Amino acid sequence: MQELVGTVQSLWRYPVKSMLGESPARLDVDARGIRGDRAYALWDHASGRVASAKNPRLWKDLLGYGARYRDEPEAAAPLPPVVIRSLRDGEGAELSSEEADVGAFFSGLFGRRVSLLDTPPEGASLDQYWPPVEGRAFQDVTNALELPEGTFFDACPIHALTTATLARLRQLEPQLDFAVERFRPNLLISAPEGVEGFVEEDWSGACLQIGAQLVLRVDGGCPRCVVTTLAQGELEEDLEILRATARHNKVVAGIRLSVVTPGPVAVGDPVRLLA
Repeated sequence: MQELVGTVQSLWRYPVKSMLGESPARLDVDARGIRGDRAYALWDHASGRVASAKNPRLWKDLLGYGARYRDEPEAAAPLPPVVIRSLRDGEGAELSSEEADVGAFFSGLFGRRVSLLDTPPEGASLDQYWPPVEGRAFQDVTNALELPEGTFFDACPIHALTTATLARLRQLEPQLDFAVERFRPNLLISAPEGVEGFVEEDWSGACLQIGAQLVLRVDGGCPRCVVTTLAQGELEEDLEILRATARHNKVVAGIRLSVVTPGPVAVGDPVRLLA
């Protein structure tokens, strides 16, 4: 039995961890996740950790850069070069991993030695900062997060959010800017007319079929972190974004997904809940 629970409204892929990404109309999903998503990351030699905006005291400025692939990543092929540009310099120059030492550029920017990697080191981890937000177990502390083996993901291969969740947050806190980009999803799912609230959490433990082939398992709700509060693109820094998700939904917004059956996903694809 299948229930239509929405359609794919937007897609995102983030070639370099903690940088802004690209929003194509179609993406391929393999067993690892969205092909090319978080495939590159900066490695901090001093700490021996992945550079992530989850530790904003060091790396929040990564969100001031956007990354895209020069060519579309192909299955069972080396990653294509990634092109990076500053989003705060207007028509800033682009930096290609094929033509320039990206590590040297960002080493100079951050004042510490970093390298651009396309293969996660064994036991890769990052530092994550927990700001003072009532309802969280940690307050104003930084701890380590070990990444899933062989990936630069924080916890899950794919993250999705519904328009119903965004609409509910905006209804509860209309003075705040709950732009979808703050939450860095891979999929924004447009909920059917009349559907309201944090609906995607009701799908936990079930599977979603998207389009004709792709099947994703819903592994649970997605707890939010400090990244939702940081400045990125034209969005200003605002800690109240995270505090609002704590007040109204235990800091959860969206769902974590893993791949059951690989396949393509495209804007406009129907999203069906499999019973």
